[in-house]
Amino acid sequence: MRVEWDLSDSTTLTSITDYKDFQKLLFLDVDAAPVNQSVNYAGLDADSLTQELRLNGTLDRMRWIAGLYYLHIDNTSDNGLKFPTNSLVDFVPALPGQQPFETGSDAHLKTDSYSLFGQIEFDLTDTLTLIAGARAIREEKEYTFAQNLYQTSDSRAIHQGAPIPVGPLPGGAPFTDDTSDTLWAGKLQLDWKPNEDWLLFAGVSRGVKAGSFNAQLFGGLTTPVSAIPYDEEELLAYEAGFKSTWFGGTTRLNGSVYYYDYKDYQAFLFTGVGGVVINADANNVGMELELQTSPIDGLDIMLGVSAFDAEVEDVPLRVDGPIVRDVDPTYAPELQVFSLVRYEWPAFGGYASVQGDMAHSKEFYYNLRNFDADQFDSYTLFNAHVGWRTEDERWSGTFGVRNLTDENAGVIGYDLATLCGCNELSFQPPRTYGVSLKYAF
Repeated sequence: MRVEWDLSDSTTLTSITDYKDFQKLLFLDVDAAPVNQSVNYAGLDADSLTQELRLNGTLDRMRWIAGLYYLHIDNTSDNGLKFPTNSLVDFVPALPGQQPFETGSDAHLKTDSYSLFGQIEFDLTDTLTLIAGARAIREEKEYTFAQNLYQTSDSRAIHQGAPIPVGPLPGGAPFTDDTSDTLWAGKLQLDWKPNEDWLLFAGVSRGVKAGSFNAQLFGGLTTPVSAIPYDEEELLAYEAGFKSTWFGGTTRLNGSVYYYDYKDYQAFLFTGVGGVVINADANNVGMELELQTSPIDGLDIMLGVSAFDAEVEDVPLRVDGPIVRDVDPTYAPELQVFSLVRYEWPAFGGYASVQGDMAHSKEFYYNLRNFDADQFDSYTLFNAHVGWRTEDERWSGTFGVRNLTDENAGVIGYDLATLCGCNELSFQPPRTYGVSLKYAF
């Protein structure tokens, strides 16, 4: 629900209220065998409420905003490994007899977050603007975490029968904790517009991501109780760049360079059959460049390049392990390139078009430990299609080919070497042909 109230010609009060009740139960076949032997399940029951009150206004040379924000989340999650009724795994000493079972990591997290924020944009001159903002946050969390075993009598349901406690504390006791933290974020930036076609900017920002708690799967490598909570992440981000328009508005060229300095970066370390969030310092230096141009009627060209060098420091090979090293972050190729060319022209009483696009990515790791076996190769994907539409755009049709060269492009992976001597990998779809026909009523 959004309500706006004009208090005056220059001041507006805005209220935004949001409530969600969300439930899900997801089963993922993790062994990919002809007959399902094990699944990873994820269940969630969450309620959230947010309320924002915001004042914004204008003065002679200034635009300003100030407000209050409240967030409440009550989250119950159930995650684990389930061995269905037809599974070969049918014995665990803690359960009577031989029968399939499931491991459960059952967590309850309640969060209350209160924020006070404000920002101003002040015109120092006709071409130079100062932007300054700040946010103060009070975050309170209550957490309970238990690891249990359950019997399996129905392959499509979880938590059947009474739970058998197995952790995470000695004797199978649950872990409980609460936190109350005061955090802050801020921004300081200068914008310079020497003319209508150019904007140059430089600034520094401080960001923060609140700490929380892990709910690791039972059955993997042992996670010490001290590693269940993790701290807030702090980021100092320095950035400078430009936005420009060329050739009478037909071309836009934007670029930026940045340096990110992380303290207690929240990194995801996957070992055994699950992962946990750990804190490690990190840094990242990079650049981005984007070109959009329409040099003639009907022709559109886009080109984007991003490159960076990032490092996460002193990451252990396992939680609290003795061996640490500096690594690359996961799913972070050092170079990405994207391009698109599209041309449309009048034909057959409507408009015909041809389009081709390309996406290139360098190699990247899908596990923070940076083993060679946990790396996807670099790839280049090509897509192409031809189309036609009526002048009123009510009818349109296309024929296209995706992944024209049938490239094996990695998407996501899991290192399960200590469980099954294997890695679970997912790839982009292979070469795919498609025809579409659309009618707009």
